[in-house]
Amino acid sequence: MSTVDATGDGLGQRATARVVLISAAAALGGFLFGFDTAVINGAVDAIRGSFALDAAQTGFAVSCALLGSALGAWYAGMLANRFGRVRTMQVAAVLLVASALGSGLAYSVWSLIAWRLVGGIGVGVASVIAPTYIAEVSPAYIRGRLGSMQQLAIVLGIFAALLSDAWLAGAAGGSSLPSWLGLAAWRWMFLAAVLPALIYGTLVLGIPESPRYLVAKGRLAEARVVLRNVLNMHSEAALDTKLSDIEVSLRSEHQPRLSDLRGKAAGLLPVVWIGILLSVFQQFVGINVIFYYSSTLWHSVGFSEADSFTITVVTSIVNVLVTLVAIALVDRIGRKPLLVVGSAGMAITLAMMAWCFSQATGSGDTLSLPGVTGMVALVAANAYVVFFGVSWGPVVWVLLGEMFPNRIRATALAVAAAAQWLANFAITSTFPALAELGLSFAYGLYAAFALLSLLFVLFGVHETRGIELEDMRA
Repeated sequence: MSTVDATGDGLGQRATARVVLISAAAALGGFLFGFDTAVINGAVDAIRGSFALDAAQTGFAVSCALLGSALGAWYAGMLANRFGRVRTMQVAAVLLVASALGSGLAYSVWSLIAWRLVGGIGVGVASVIAPTYIAEVSPAYIRGRLGSMQQLAIVLGIFAALLSDAWLAGAAGGSSLPSWLGLAAWRWMFLAAVLPALIYGTLVLGIPESPRYLVAKGRLAEARVVLRNVLNMHSEAALDTKLSDIEVSLRSEHQPRLSDLRGKAAGLLPVVWIGILLSVFQQFVGINVIFYYSSTLWHSVGFSEADSFTITVVTSIVNVLVTLVAIALVDRIGRKPLLVVGSAGMAITLAMMAWCFSQATGSGDTLSLPGVTGMVALVAANAYVVFFGVSWGPVVWVLLGEMFPNRIRATALAVAAAAQWLANFAITSTFPALAELGLSFAYGLYAAFALLSLLFVLFGVHETRGIELEDMRA
């Protein structure tokens, strides 16, 4: 097994700082991922009113970007293997800028859906490329923490989107009321994404290409320069050893295709199935219901629009803080223990939320939670976010970035990420209809999936902490 000593061959403070900065630039795609998908939260009611949508239409308008994300994730691996990780990130930035402008200026619900699909493609591409790139430029001893930067960027993007939604709605007096230049506040919520997308596009112009991609393309001299500059490896012997390790792991490299993922049984290699199931369970526990619909949810059970926005922002702050905790723990105690704790905690807190909403009185606009159940629901919802944020949020992205063998990494990650986006779409688009059946039923369903995710982790997931990428096996 090949290893790189954290203290040898120049892998010291300068190398660590350099890798952190490069990884942070790549992870900004995760910020846009979070911002673009969560910005709809504050606009749901305004869009529903502006375009006179029913529950099913509202669900599709909210979740349509996720179909684009699945498409972007599906093709991201092929683009990354053909044109490189950095160039693919640049394409994602262009798509996200175009989507922000188009969505903010949409003249009908169908034009909004079209531009949201464009942005979804950009988000899907970024969701695959960032963890792939970060894993490929990081030394094993800090790869988990650097891989967690993707999730930190996502939750910061969610926080920024929800905070800007709250501020824009508050400044205008409501999300559907006019703001600057006569445009409704909900339109500015989308236009606000232009700035971070431009910053992302600019920053990725200055980061080096992945050394593993360069080796795969036979550009060994360039790969040597990147390893020397990024990891501060000046020993020629160490460079030769590292390049040799990468070459050995890529020796069977050919034009990537889906057939590479096939196994002897069950259609796909076991590691690919594990990646797909990790992605699906991450969404089937219902986390994005909190981040896409929470303002509408809390408004529907008696909180004012302003209070609903405040609750949503506070929840996103909690999410950011616990993600920082996860980053501190992921390389110390491992990936699997965090997933186990997260699944158990989510099952309990989701069950509590289901019980709280079973006590609700009234229906429609008169729905309310009696007595202390409203506060219990709030505490349970935030505890649920804590358990997700310290486990399944960051750890799944870390695992997807590192668990696949080199020769199938980009393609396998694309398949897993596409599955994640389709699962996200299924949960997000069905929530309005499930909510009409009963919020207790919806959260009870998510609690059942959390319990299933616990069993899956216990019996199907293997630890990857400290293992070099060249030593990952299918």
